[in-house]
Amino acid sequence: MQNKFNGSVSNGYILIAPLVFAATCSILCATLLGPSQSRGPTNPSQRTLTFAERVAYQRAIEDVYWRHRIWPKERPDRKPSLDAVMSQAQLERKVEDYLLDSQMLEDHWQRPITTEQLQAEMDRMAKHTKQPEVLRELFEALGNDSFVMAECLARPVLSERLLANLARDKKPLDSAQAGTGKLMAEASARYTLPIISGAPNGCINDTWTATSATNAPSARWAQTAVWTGSEMIVWGGFGSAGLLNTGGRYNPSTDSWTATSTVNAPSVRYLHTAVWTGSEMIVWGGIDPNTFYLNTGGKYNPSTNSWTATSTTNAPSTRGEHTAVWTGSEMIVWGGFNNPLRYLNTGGRYNPSTDSWTATSTTNAPIGRGNHTALWTGTEMIVWGGQNDSGRLNTGGRYNPSTNIWTATSTTNAPSARDDHTAVWTGSEMIVWGGYDGSNPVSTGGRYNPSTDTWIATNTTHAPSVRGGHTAVWTGSEMIIWGGNGDRNTGGRYNPSTDIWIDTSTTSAPIGREQHTAVWTGSEMVVWGGVSSAQGELNTGGRYCAQAGAPTPTPTPTATGTPTPCISDTWTATSTANVPDARYLDTAVWTGSEMIVWGGFADVGYTNTGGRYNPSTDSWIDTSTTNAPSARKYHTAVWTGSEMIVWGGDTGSGYLRTGGRYNPSTNSWTATSTTNAPEARVSHTAVWTGSEMIVWGGTGNAFELNTGGKYNPSTNSWTATSTFNAPTGRTAHTATWTGSEMIVWGGNFVNTGGRYNPSTNNWTATSTFHAPDARGGHTAVWTGSEMIVWGGSGDSSGGKYNPITDSWIATSITNAPSARSNHTAVWTGSEMIVWGGGSGGGFLNTGGRYDPVTDTWTATSTTNAPAGRSSHIALWTGSEMIAWGGAGGNLNTFDTGGRYCGQVTNLTPTPTVPPTVTPSPTATATPTSTSTPRPAPTLRPRPTPHPRP
Repeated sequence: MQNKFNGSVSNGYILIAPLVFAATCSILCATLLGPSQSRGPTNPSQRTLTFAERVAYQRAIEDVYWRHRIWPKERPDRKPSLDAVMSQAQLERKVEDYLLDSQMLEDHWQRPITTEQLQAEMDRMAKHTKQPEVLRELFEALGNDSFVMAECLARPVLSERLLANLARDKKPLDSAQAGTGKLMAEASARYTLPIISGAPNGCINDTWTATSATNAPSARWAQTAVWTGSEMIVWGGFGSAGLLNTGGRYNPSTDSWTATSTVNAPSVRYLHTAVWTGSEMIVWGGIDPNTFYLNTGGKYNPSTNSWTATSTTNAPSTRGEHTAVWTGSEMIVWGGFNNPLRYLNTGGRYNPSTDSWTATSTTNAPIGRGNHTALWTGTEMIVWGGQNDSGRLNTGGRYNPSTNIWTATSTTNAPSARDDHTAVWTGSEMIVWGGYDGSNPVSTGGRYNPSTDTWIATNTTHAPSVRGGHTAVWTGSEMIIWGGNGDRNTGGRYNPSTDIWIDTSTTSAPIGREQHTAVWTGSEMVVWGGVSSAQGELNTGGRYCAQAGAPTPTPTPTATGTPTPCISDTWTATSTANVPDARYLDTAVWTGSEMIVWGGFADVGYTNTGGRYNPSTDSWIDTSTTNAPSARKYHTAVWTGSEMIVWGGDTGSGYLRTGGRYNPSTNSWTATSTTNAPEARVSHTAVWTGSEMIVWGGTGNAFELNTGGKYNPSTNSWTATSTFNAPTGRTAHTATWTGSEMIVWGGNFVNTGGRYNPSTNNWTATSTFHAPDARGGHTAVWTGSEMIVWGGSGDSSGGKYNPITDSWIATSITNAPSARSNHTAVWTGSEMIVWGGGSGGGFLNTGGRYDPVTDTWTATSTTNAPAGRSSHIALWTGSEMIAWGGAGGNLNTFDTGGRYCGQVTNLTPTPTVPPTVTPSPTATATPTSTSTPRPAPTLRPRPTPHPRP
């Protein structure tokens, strides 16, 4: 018998000799007596199973799996019967194996596997199955007999798992003895038929469920995975201790893993390929630590758990990072690189029936490359992209194995050159997406139609953030991409019929990773393995449910806002369906029923897109880009009562003095006049007076400014603000509107400020007596009688400024949030809530509520709070603070957020956006933390957890 511990058994383990095993099985089979015909446990003491019955039930189980086994439609031969691929001897061996496993456990424990354990295993299968239709077929094949299911379905899975646990814990096992009395003792148990999940296909659309980690293969990245129709087989890759030739079969019906044999398995490797033929997985090529590049492989039969080597006669030259596709009768491998880093445009067709190779033509073949993609259309293999000595490529070719002829793919309108991208076949088009176009990842893609040799770009609106090292699967109607560099656990579903993206949920999603694998089961995407910068190699995964025909979200705005009742000091995540691209340094306003976010630096670069978020329906609607202002960051925005006005900012190539008025009722933009507009600037402030927008300060093309302008949207005209007695030029300051004056303060690391009266066009300096220390990147809110400034420049202090008395009072630092800058602050009507920001220790998801009447702080809850971030936006709705977007660790940007309930007992704050000149309870400025514009983020290079051999 094959050693269950694959040669890793210590001297404390007993290797069962074939004669001992034969004797054991013969006694097991002889002592497990005749069957009972009753399905119920009415007379359980008589329930036993003979060996022959167990074999018969095993065949029934295998027949269910075989019916679901994928037989590629390209194969010219019909799918054979189970008897043609699995012999009676192989069925008997499977039964012998699990009986021996059970006996070894019993001998070790001095007791059999218990009734409770078997019942719990059946219940686990029924509860966690993600293929309930398959599990129901298995139950029916076993007559819905709970005793037979416990013995023939639960016992094999459970005993293998328990035995593997003992081996992993290095506990010595006694030899399997010939007696079976203890095993039979449990045959008299009563079992209950478990209830299988009733959800369609066992899952709820847009939800994640973790894959079992029990008996999962060891952690790894750059492995391969194939879907057989009933199991996912993963193999090879790079683990924490080096390269691997181990693997595992994951069964989503039972949420269980079974190890693949290592007997006659190919040598350890990664950057290899794998295809599924309908009955076998073929792995080939790759890199190992000794010969480096390989041209060997193996055929793995999951029915017999056995390997057969592939011939090396006439095989293609050694290589790694090549591609492989299955045509229905042959595996075609192509491209890749080998020593000494020579990029190849050669390949070969492997026929597993004859174990023979035929070279692919090099005439008109694409230029040599590696890290490209390849797929099979039904008649041709299409290869595209990749890299070689000249850099990234956006060329490709179509190979017809019937004629052994190559045809180049068009480069007209093709996506930009890239590697580390993904490609899927829809049945009529190839969709490529993502990857690296040089040193940077991208979020663009294209659809290639081989019939017309034409490309159409994929939509970038709501596309997932830039990435490479991700995965992609085709569901039959959508392409799902997930994961990728930067420890991303986000993704998107792309519908080529509508050219629309929707986000995949991040709730319960696996941790972010790259260089993992993904397969499509027919109802779920299963992702597994990979590497993260936080945890290294992984052996975890998740099943993502994507029900066919799931509706595309089409949120409808409501006419008026109805604040959702909430529990004080709690967080609720904002929806990610139809959410704007992840971004930071954007702006946001509250309309009374919606939050409008716009502009900023998105994961796709500078943007002029935005979205309207309705907290009543937890839904997003895009803002129009027709006539929208040019893309920018470091701009400002105010709400007039009917329009959002954005102005100024940075395009990346210069500063702006342009802007636009957005009307959410008509979803339309109108440009603001540039006649007499203030000079171009960034990091300025803006407030709304009830009839005018006042912009002031910021950084100009040469230096910090103390100029500004009043914009009247009714007349579309500008009037300059006076500079007489105006504060000194500055940036990263704050501004609030009192109802009659604009108060600017701080910035550029000063503690001075000024009150501007637009009626008289006059400035009055604010007192510096007892004023907070000089700072920038702080926040300020207006309470109705005072301006409260807090934080910034690594400080946790603040002050309350009374413009009537021109006096300052320090805010308490007792229980105040930790020092930070680039955070946000809102006024609730009775408290100031500060949240998020950055500090020397990283990005924060903490905050505090400050009561100016009692001069006390109360911490905000971190339970369910959004991830730590800075340069995000926040506003007050009347019952909740909405925080959204921002930048976090590894220079990631967010398209997530949360609603924080800040309701106070016996207080009913009812702030409204002021259509007239009345004190506004909502801060209108979003300060920044530096005196000069922040450079665009430098994207993190993809991790290289281990050097290639």
